[in-house]
Order: sequence, then C-alpha cells, then structure tokens
Amino acid sequence: MERDIEGSAVIFFAYIGFDAVSTTAQEAKNPQRDMPIGILGSLTISTILYILVAAVLTGVVSYTFLNVSDPIAVGVDAMGSGLFWLRPIIKIAAIAGLSSVILVMMLGQPRIFYSMSKDGLLPPMFSKVHPRFKTPYISQIITGIVALVLAGILPINILGELVSIGTLLAFVIVCVGVIVLRKQKPNLVRPFNTPLVPLVPILGAGICLLQMYSLPLDTWLRLIIWMALGFFIYFFYSVRHSKLRSKK
Repeated sequence: MERDIEGSAVIFFAYIGFDAVSTTAQEAKNPQRDMPIGILGSLTISTILYILVAAVLTGVVSYTFLNVSDPIAVGVDAMGSGLFWLRPIIKIAAIAGLSSVILVMMLGQPRIFYSMSKDGLLPPMFSKVHPRFKTPYISQIITGIVALVLAGILPINILGELVSIGTLLAFVIVCVGVIVLRKQKPNLVRPFNTPLVPLVPILGAGICLLQMYSLPLDTWLRLIIWMALGFFIYFFYSVRHSKLRSKK
C-alpha cells in the first residue's frame, strides 16, 4: 500500500497539464463555461486512456519489467517479430505524447508569470505582449531557457519528484482556499461551484498531503529550497509592488 501511494505521487506530474488549462482563461471566449468543461472533460478522457494503456502493457509484459524510463518501448518489443512494423509508430507516438505535455506546461507557465506581473508581483517585463502574436513572449523565452537548463542538468527521476511535490502542494493550497473563500465570501459570484464543500476540498487536500508524505526526504528539501526562493522574491519585491495590496 505504501509503495502504491509513493508510486502515485511520483507519477503525479502526468496530471499537471489539466490545471494549466485555467491559465489560458483570458484567451477563451466563454471561460466560465469552457474552463470547467475543458478541465474535467480532458481529465476524464486522459484517465481512461491511462488505465487502458496500463492494462494493455501489463497484459503484454509483467509489471516487474516496466520499471524503466521507456515502458511503452519495452511492451512493443515484447509483442514479437510479427508486429515489427508497429514498433516505430508506437514509439514515435509515445514521444509525441511526452512532447505535448511539455508544450502544455510551456504554454501555461508564461501566462502565470503574465498574471503575476499584471498584479505587480513580478517585474513589468513579464507582462510584455508581443506586438504581432499578442503573447507574453518574454515570459515564454525565460521559461524555455530555465526549463532547458533544468532538463539538461537534473536526472529525470529528480525532476519528476520535484514537479509532482510542487503540484501536490499547489493542489492542497487550492483545496484549502476553496473552504476559506466559501466561509469568508459566501456571496461571491461563482460561475462554477465546487460540489459538496467542505467534503470534496478536505478529501482533495488530505489525499494530496498523503501522497506528498510518501515522497523521499530529499524531495522535501528541494521543495523547501524552492519555496524559500519564492518567499525571497515575494518579501523583497512583490510586497512593495503588489497592486492588490496598494488598494487596501
């Protein structure tokens, strides 16, 4: 059971693309309707596909042989020489799938920097929009360079654990935030209402915390260092430039 929870926490980065959909709300025609449909719909479809792929792989090869960086390739190679023509197609599709996840996150992060910059939490250059493409191009360039450097110097397992624990922490904060907002601002206009509050947020935060607890100690240390960097930026720059704080 403990190993199962640890495994689910390590591969949690596979689900981080769904919350990135919300970062493009400003580019949607009807975000109040489209965002919940996009997030919940894509989450449902992808979860079903994940289960089907896992079922096929474990049906072809024993799960003991799939603890590798390329389980799809291992499963395809085990199908026999009769399907040799299918191997390159499936492997290329697997690479394309991984690339799509990377591109989604590369799309979402610059929008987060853009919104933070518009609120004064980051320098104005992060909210500069390209005159032709109307996208936050400076944020995109910075995000790409940082991602390129980290991907080049850190092992994939460390990156996966770091991304997963950061995402789990963000989900915990969101779940707790739902409860706090329902209590402090019960009459706030909500185009989409989280059902069964506070049960759903409590379960969400609790499960995420349980998964975080199962991750290795060194992953927690990296998270603490990363958060310390964030606090440093916030208290030495963001607090003094926050537009929301200046309105109070």
